[in-house]
Amino acid sequence: MKLFALTTFTMLFFASNSLLTRAGVADGMDPLTFAAIRVGAGAVFLGVIALWQRGQVPITGRTRLLSVIGLSVYLLGFSLSYLTLEAGMGALVLFATVQLCLFGAAIAFREVIGPRRWLGMGIAMSGLTLLLLPGGGGGVDLAGVAWMILGGAGWALYTYMGKSSDWALGNSAGNFLLSTGVLFLAVPLWWGGVITPLGLVCAVASGAIASGLGYALWFVVLPQMATTTAGVAQLCVPVIAVIGGAVLLDEPVTLPIILACAVVLGGIALATVPPARKAGSPPQ
Repeated sequence: MKLFALTTFTMLFFASNSLLTRAGVADGMDPLTFAAIRVGAGAVFLGVIALWQRGQVPITGRTRLLSVIGLSVYLLGFSLSYLTLEAGMGALVLFATVQLCLFGAAIAFREVIGPRRWLGMGIAMSGLTLLLLPGGGGGVDLAGVAWMILGGAGWALYTYMGKSSDWALGNSAGNFLLSTGVLFLAVPLWWGGVITPLGLVCAVASGAIASGLGYALWFVVLPQMATTTAGVAQLCVPVIAVIGGAVLLDEPVTLPIILACAVVLGGIALATVPPARKAGSPPQ
């Protein structure tokens, strides 16, 4: 029950990033400034935990540069997409993009991919494509989708680089710290980006709580569950974002969006969840 509760809270925090970013940007806050403040708040929170745990925040390493690039691209694309995308739709595009990019990485590195994974990814891609096609009924802004796809590619790179991390929380603190420098140099606040009171609160909450605390909890529960279980747990994030967007941000939940969620998440589940093993059969 403790693991279930921690995992539930973690997924709520992950979905909250979409809700907080959409609320802040829709309030009129400059999305690039939002991203800079968000990553800065996350760096402070994760840095404090890392210093408390081991007395250091690592900023060097073989994969550090690519990790920081991936994180920075994710933050910028994620924030810019919510100028036009609704919270739930953005989370769905992000989640599908990350899974498809990781699937592409598996192909590039010649991992063995069975027919079940091919079929599942094909279903997921078809569901997303049908929604985004003209006349698909989703009313989705393609520029926003393009920004979210870029953000998803950045997050996939960040995830892939972090697979071999020997201290996930500390390395995340270092990545956030370096990414803060990148974003504040690329998008300095003195350029005149609009900051609204609600947007500022949402940016800090997204960075320190939804990202910082969410990642800290994720690093607690991740070692306690199988890789496939971790993948399945994240299937609920777009669904939570859709529900949260409808309840908290008064976003419409249309039939095409519901069907897209079902098809995309069903396809990803088919690709990531291993088939049930018969009693007495060897593990796969």
